[in-house]
Amino acid sequence: MIRRAAAAPLLALSLAAATGCSSNWDGTADSLGSSRRGASATVDASPEGLYAAGVENLQARRFQQAVDLFDRVERDHPYSTWATNAKLMAAYGDYMRNRYTEAIGALDRFIQLHPAHRDVAYAYYLRALSYYEQIADAQRDQRGTEQAMVALQDVVNRFPDTAYARDARLKIDLARDHLAGKEMNIGRFYQRQRLYGAAIGRFRRVVEDYQTTNHVPEALHRLTEIYLALGVTEEARKTASVLGHNFPGSPWYQDSYALLVEGAPGAEPQRAGLLRRAWNAVF
Repeated sequence: MIRRAAAAPLLALSLAAATGCSSNWDGTADSLGSSRRGASATVDASPEGLYAAGVENLQARRFQQAVDLFDRVERDHPYSTWATNAKLMAAYGDYMRNRYTEAIGALDRFIQLHPAHRDVAYAYYLRALSYYEQIADAQRDQRGTEQAMVALQDVVNRFPDTAYARDARLKIDLARDHLAGKEMNIGRFYQRQRLYGAAIGRFRRVVEDYQTTNHVPEALHRLTEIYLALGVTEEARKTASVLGHNFPGSPWYQDSYALLVEGAPGAEPQRAGLLRRAWNAVF
C-alpha cells in the first residue's frame, strides 16, 4: 500500500531520533510505544519528550494528537534540533489523516527552509504522495492527476537513484493510465453522440500520447469503428492493421476484424516495430 511504503522510512527516522528519550527502547516500534505509554497522560515538556510522545501517538494512529505534539515542539522549542524533524513528522501526520492540503503546505515550507536536510528526498516524495492520493476517478476533472505527475516527476529528476524515485516512476505510469482513461471516457461520449471528429481527436491522443497504457487497443478499435461509420474504409483497415500488428491477441482486435471481415485488415504485413513507428508509418 502507498501509505505503508511511505511510513517505513519516516518511522525509522522518528524512532531513531527518539532513542535518546527512552532508555528501554530496543529498536522496535512496540518497545518505544510501551516505554512511553505510562507517560502519556503527563507528557514531558522537553523537546525530546514532546517528540517521543508524538511518535507514540503516530504508532497508535492518533494522528491529530501527534500533529499537535509535533507542532508544539516547533512552537515551544523552535531552535532545538528536534524542531526540524518535527516539521516533517507533523506533515506525515497530516498525510496519514488525509489532510493533504495541510501536508503539502507543511512540506513546501520544510523544503524551502531545509533544502539540504538529510531527509529532503523523503519530503519531496511525501509531497508527491499527497498529490497522488487526491487523484480523482476517471469520470472527474484530472488537474489533480497532472499535479501528481509533476510532483512525482520532480522526485525522479532530483533523486533518480533512490527507492523514492523507483516508486515514483511506477506511480507516474499509473497516473498516465488514469489520464488515458479520462480521454477514453470523453471519446466514448463523443462517439455515442456521433461527434466523430471530437472522438477521433481523443482516441488518437490516447494512441499517440499514452501508448504505454492498457487503453491503446480499445482506442484503436474505437477509431476503426468511427472510420467505418464515416465510410472511410481504408483508414479503418489501416487502424485495424496497427491494432492487429501490436495486439494480435486482444479482444479489441477480434472485434475490429469482425467489422472488417469482408476485407480482412492487415492483408499486407507490416514490418516489426514499436507501436509509435507503426502508427506514424500509417498516418
